[in-house]
Amino acid sequence: MAEPYFVYMLASKRNGTLYVGVTNDLSRRVGEHKSGAVPGFTRQYRVDRLVYVEGYSSILEARARERSLKRWRRDWKIQLIEKDNPNWNDLTDWL
Repeated sequence: MAEPYFVYMLASKRNGTLYVGVTNDLSRRVGEHKSGAVPGFTRQYRVDRLVYVEGYSSILEARARERSLKRWRRDWKIQLIEKDNPNWNDLTDWL
């Protein structure tokens, strides 16, 4: 069974502004970020490139991981992204 909850990171560009979020519908949520449908941080700073995703079977696990990542230092987040996505490709096409 596929993981129904996702922790994800968006970036404005390579080494740009980062955003960490959690959702149960990754395709829909990334679409909202890309279209600017929801006012807030990602629309204001044009953070819409999906660069990192983790799947979880429990919303509690996903939210705990989101909170943990939000407290991480920026360079740790960059290392995590570059481990799996060294070119900072937009992963939206893989959804």
